[in-house]
Amino acid sequence: MKLWRSPLAWTFFASVVLLVGVGGWLLADPATSRSDALKTGGLAGGAIVALYALWLNDRRRRVEERRQDIERQRHELESQRAEQDRERVADERFAKAVELLGHAADQVRVGALHALAGLARSRPEYTQTVLDVLCSYLRRPFLYTRPTGDDKPNPEEERELTVRLTAQRLITDLLPGRDEEGPAYDLDLTSATLEYFDLSGKLIGGLLLRYASLRSSTNFSGCRFKRRVYLTAAGTEDGRLVGYFRCRGAVFESHAWFSGTVFTEDAEFTETKFAGKTTFKDAKFAKDAVFTDVVATGELDLRRTRFEGQTDLRFASLPESVSLYNTRVRAEKDVQLPAAWAQEELRDGDSRIVSKVGK
Repeated sequence: MKLWRSPLAWTFFASVVLLVGVGGWLLADPATSRSDALKTGGLAGGAIVALYALWLNDRRRRVEERRQDIERQRHELESQRAEQDRERVADERFAKAVELLGHAADQVRVGALHALAGLARSRPEYTQTVLDVLCSYLRRPFLYTRPTGDDKPNPEEERELTVRLTAQRLITDLLPGRDEEGPAYDLDLTSATLEYFDLSGKLIGGLLLRYASLRSSTNFSGCRFKRRVYLTAAGTEDGRLVGYFRCRGAVFESHAWFSGTVFTEDAEFTETKFAGKTTFKDAKFAKDAVFTDVVATGELDLRRTRFEGQTDLRFASLPESVSLYNTRVRAEKDVQLPAAWAQEELRDGDSRIVSKVGK
């Protein structure tokens, strides 16, 4: 850079000019002493230098701000690149795990299930997708033959059952607790065969269990269902144990559909809350059914429901709309009803539940 283009040189030149000009002008005044003239000229020249220093500091500040902005942009680009790399690795892990679910070896399938669950824990945005895959695995056809007498278990069926129990446990582990904050995930287990299915104390979005086979015990106690629940035509069946159904203290915030469901063993709904439309239309309770202290605030449909065991229908509260058409209990069984209902005995040994209102 040439000297005459330098801001410092021009500042120095302007400072000298002011010093000489102001000092000379004041010296021409007889009333001003030489020392005052030199002091005033020095102040004028120094002001120019101070202005230059201020300008220089402002320029340095702007340069530093630009440097920091460039550094921030570089850091953001690196973060985006790293995030893209993590997404690519996660996608590869997901694809590989899904591929291994079709492997012939059961231990490989179990490893693939754990890999998917690990991916969901490290990348929460994958959780619903992983749950969908786990549910899809459980929807695969599965026939389990319960050994009787001296029969030995089928080794292939036992290995597949182990894999399926792992999938069920991982589903439960990935669901948040009932009172936790966060998303409520949906489960689609339509036509699935489940054994020891336990969702107790979990927060669930929607649940589809249409035509599902619920073997051994099923436990929904303490669950909170945010969206619709469908167990249409599902059935609790024998597995390794009899097919109990437990649903104590659960909360159904939307529709609860149990139409056509077959409960082959004891079913318990004690202290459960049904906030939406609820139907047990055409459902069958082959053993004991307990609805003690159940709160139902939406419509309740019990049309053609059959209770063949000991029955306790002493709801804590009932909605205004209750459908009781051809709702049957066994006359010889112990049946507890709300004060507004009564039994009407039929010829075939059944009793029909009717409402006293309007009689």
